[in-house]
Amino acid sequence: MTTARLRVSLLLIVTLATLLHLVSGGGTSVVAQGVGVVALIVYLTTLSGQLNAMARGLLAVAGLVSMLAIVFSSSPAMLLFEASGRFAFFATFVVALGMMRLPAYGSPLVRRCGQAMLLQPPGRRYPILSFGSILFGIILNIGVLNLFAAMIEKSNTLEAAQGRAWVREARQRRMMLALLRGFALAPLISPMGMGVAVVLSSIPQITWLELAPYVFFAAGLTFLVGWAVDYLTGPHPPADSSRVAPSLLPLARFSALLAAVVALVVLIALLLGVRLPVATLIGAPASALFWLAWQRRRLRYGGLPAAIATAHRKLPWLLSPSANEIVVLGAAGYLGHLCIGLVDTQSLAPLLSILDSLGTLNAVLAMFTVLGLAQLGVNPIVTVTLLAGLLPTLDIDGLPPVIIAASLMVGWALSLMSSPMTASMLILSRFTGVPTQHIGYRWNGRFLLATVPLLALWFACSPV
Repeated sequence: MTTARLRVSLLLIVTLATLLHLVSGGGTSVVAQGVGVVALIVYLTTLSGQLNAMARGLLAVAGLVSMLAIVFSSSPAMLLFEASGRFAFFATFVVALGMMRLPAYGSPLVRRCGQAMLLQPPGRRYPILSFGSILFGIILNIGVLNLFAAMIEKSNTLEAAQGRAWVREARQRRMMLALLRGFALAPLISPMGMGVAVVLSSIPQITWLELAPYVFFAAGLTFLVGWAVDYLTGPHPPADSSRVAPSLLPLARFSALLAAVVALVVLIALLLGVRLPVATLIGAPASALFWLAWQRRRLRYGGLPAAIATAHRKLPWLLSPSANEIVVLGAAGYLGHLCIGLVDTQSLAPLLSILDSLGTLNAVLAMFTVLGLAQLGVNPIVTVTLLAGLLPTLDIDGLPPVIIAASLMVGWALSLMSSPMTASMLILSRFTGVPTQHIGYRWNGRFLLATVPLLALWFACSPV
């Protein structure tokens, strides 16, 4: 067995054990969680030399805080076990969502959608490309940037710009920003997204239906401001009247497919009586297999055996690049749980008296904390996980948990659009040859100056 296949096998054990833990009860649940934690520890030991600096740093911090828990916690074994279960949950979430990429990468529908969006007239290109990257970001996660950025660079030639270099450069900037902003909004509004999973698992007293109005309003406002800034900053070269815009029917079909996936997840949540992130762990892999089977429907038994064989063959290729994502997200969840267990909220009484006087302004501070630390290289996943676990325990007057969750998720989305140290910005820099600081602060500067104050004002005035 190769190392890659061993890692996949361990991740599958973590996934199955975590699912059994989440949907069962009693002793079975505890045993299942224990099996998942052991498999996770073995998986982490196989990653020596495979992790980036952020992942290694988080593991080191997790080890240090674990030692503090052993020394200062009244029940260290239980605290460490529960925190390890959080690590396993987020690892399972990455695996479950990653499964959706298998059928998407080989789908003719995805390629047709990409071409249809890129070949729209300039006046319609930004909203369609941004909206399309939101949809595809839900399925492909960061893979949408690699896929569509490559398409943009391939289609945005000097010949297509009729020999005008300035037109080609303007098209590159506008299309890449539409792609980036749409991708950043995907985890904000998707009920299957990482942002929703983090805040709902950290703040169990709220539901997706309570959170949705806030995050959808923020996403809509951000989308409209981005569209307006794109239009006002132009430029607006004459359109090629000989070019006929392709039909958007493929995008409509993909939207229907995505709606079916979300509906399946919601149905699982209702039938099993579990929260949406748990239902996603079941619905996403099931949807991936159904989609793979549909692509192979002319084979025997409706293509299902072929779909399972394809998934088994390609999982090492699919999940091997996800090691850093698994470690960063899992370690953030682990640290968040440990910190909540170690922090004595009574010792924060002086700070609490100050925060109580601020009311909903605390939501603005939370948003700026996530956004500001991201500029310094702190992954938003880490900040959001820690703050989502800590802030609700303070019971700040005038600051309901749903406002906390929404502000943290908005800060996360803005970080993806601005921080030069995020993976999304590094990908765009690789394709364009433009430094990440230039993309985040110069290309996106006017947009951020317009959007951030509007969102801060909205949170400050939000009804509670």
